[in-house]
Amino acid sequence: MSFALHPFPGGLVGPNREIPAAPPLRLVFWETTTGCNLACVHCRRLEVSRELSNFDMSTEQSKAFIRSIPEAGRPILVFSGGEPLMRPDIWELASTATEVGLPIALATNGTIINEEVARRIIDVGFRRVSISFDGPDAPTHDQFRGDGAFDSSIAGFKLLRSAGMSMQINTTIAKHNYKKLDKTYELALELGADALHLFMLVPVGCGADLSPDIMLDPDDYERALNWIYDRSLEGKVHLKATCAPHYFRVMRQRAKADGHAMPARHGHFSDKGSGQPGGHPGGSRADMTAMTKGCLAGQAVCFVSHDGEVFPCGYLPVSSGNVKEIPLPRIWRESQIFANLRDDSLLEGKCGCCEYSKVCMGCRARAYATSEDYLAEEPNCSYTPARMR
Repeated sequence: MSFALHPFPGGLVGPNREIPAAPPLRLVFWETTTGCNLACVHCRRLEVSRELSNFDMSTEQSKAFIRSIPEAGRPILVFSGGEPLMRPDIWELASTATEVGLPIALATNGTIINEEVARRIIDVGFRRVSISFDGPDAPTHDQFRGDGAFDSSIAGFKLLRSAGMSMQINTTIAKHNYKKLDKTYELALELGADALHLFMLVPVGCGADLSPDIMLDPDDYERALNWIYDRSLEGKVHLKATCAPHYFRVMRQRAKADGHAMPARHGHFSDKGSGQPGGHPGGSRADMTAMTKGCLAGQAVCFVSHDGEVFPCGYLPVSSGNVKEIPLPRIWRESQIFANLRDDSLLEGKCGCCEYSKVCMGCRARAYATSEDYLAEEPNCSYTPARMR
């Protein structure tokens, strides 16, 4: 039987090619819609979002996609966007996911959450909600999201938290808020967040439209990663560096130098633990604090766009197929792109000879953004491998 190849580079592995067994899929980020209620300066204009949302997968297409996922494992399905709460059938789709046994999470801007919406989020089975903040205060946040957005997001966060939902803050770190890391940390503690995930800016997609001056240079990047390590030792909130795979190198260096055990509360979701976080009763859940490794694009996570395209992550724009044509589990098993990303021996440049390559991998999306080669070396890493000294 011949495989239908997708017209994007990489496609699926042909019938006569051997491919290693795919690892279990652990996280699926799904852009449920491009529709949004905010006109953020670092994202699409509202009229563009509305136009693109006409191509969102239909309810039936979305249900078929959701029902196919368990064949690839029991990943957490993250409903993101756009603003996922703008999708009229969001509750129906969330129910479909829980019916097939998938843990679900919600990534929202938090501005349209009222008491009724908060109750529906909990009742339908979402196990964690993340709200994005571009800074720890209204002036920093609202310059990106619009006047009043910060206060609305804070109100939505507090409503959900008071109702017992496990809450997470997502913040993208760049020059505009790099010196406010302490205040961001304090905000997370003040709000009672279970997790603070700090994303290092990847200059692709919407991020490519921002001024290059907003990017941290490698030395500031390294300082930020060390700040995360220091705060993580306090154990007050689950801190995670996202899109910063060389944090796993920093952890090992610091733990060795300081004589500490490796911190236990870093990383991605896993299938350990029971009960739902934040006091929300229910069945088994995926643990939010499992220690893993650096870049997991195509290795443990993938991203599905609003129109069904499957990418290794939300920042690496090389598609392996469309779930409207090929079931996600098959793409996960047979994508040549995913197979390449799972083979650290294919890494190039200093990533290819780095002693930390297996735990780091470098950010494949940043490599692609600067070279159009997702196996090239990580461009925003200041570390020099031992073999190059």
